[in-house]
Amino acid sequence: MTELLDRRPDLDAVFAASDSMASGAIRALRAAGRRIPEDVAVVGFDDVESIAAWTEPPLTTVRQEIEEMGRLMTRQLLRRLNDPAASAPSSVIIPTHLVVRESA
Repeated sequence: MTELLDRRPDLDAVFAASDSMASGAIRALRAAGRRIPEDVAVVGFDDVESIAAWTEPPLTTVRQEIEEMGRLMTRQLLRRLNDPAASAPSSVIIPTHLVVRESA
């Protein structure tokens, strides 16, 4: 985040690949004197409750359905174990949901 701020001091939003990275971005932004979300909006990805709900301000994030991913991957694994010739799907798309909190 610090390097990004050096390159783009005018940035006004950050979308992090994970809530953990977004939390770190918030810390770096604050250390640089930026206010969240007034100066820079921050959005994470995962909706890890132990991070997203406890950052200051609470983190806006994209929730992915972890349990559904586990179910789908388990079904795929069992299908492949029962039928080794079965082909894996080229892609699996699982819906996500934006969880709006106060950081964006």
